[in-house]
Amino acid sequence: MHLPKQVVLKEVGPRDGLQNEKATILTTDKVELINLLSMSGLSYIEVSSFVHPKWIPQLADAAEVLAQIKRQQDVTYAALIPNKRGLERALTVGIDEASVFMSASESHNKNNINKSIDETFPVLREVVDEAKRNGLTVRGYISTVVGCPYEGYIAPEKVRHVADALFDMGVDEISLGDTIGVGVPTQIEALLTHLLPHYGPERLA
Repeated sequence: MHLPKQVVLKEVGPRDGLQNEKATILTTDKVELINLLSMSGLSYIEVSSFVHPKWIPQLADAAEVLAQIKRQQDVTYAALIPNKRGLERALTVGIDEASVFMSASESHNKNNINKSIDETFPVLREVVDEAKRNGLTVRGYISTVVGCPYEGYIAPEKVRHVADALFDMGVDEISLGDTIGVGVPTQIEALLTHLLPHYGPERLA
């Protein structure tokens, strides 16, 4: 095996780790968590999500959290952005990077975003365009890159279709997510063998 000499950890716990917690977490506790993470040596923290509060009530205080954290100079503070309205809210409190998201599975995308894959592209393009105009980098998440709870196995060609569209929009990096944790090493290897010749490793996470 040829393991790299170093890796970059992108911490998404304050967003992905908290969004499904049923008990309401205090804004002050979220701020303290992020401040401690900022001092841990991490270079990247996804702080929250600017999805409409009715969809993710736990993260309804995204703006308040971002306004209150103690920012470290060498840390990138990002937020998950579903649409242009969410980006407008995020820009008022300042983020360094916008994260956009969608699925490689048509069924999962419809259940998660309430739109088809093709309907999602123009919504995300608005976000990417506006984020770039404001000097932000943009990270794209692709969910269900190996398996989907509704469709089963997802072919690498479907992942590439979504990745091509996101990179064409101007996304800087794509994070490949095995959302339900069903992928085995050979499937991940097959996916990367399909994608790496087109994008290179530095653009994928």
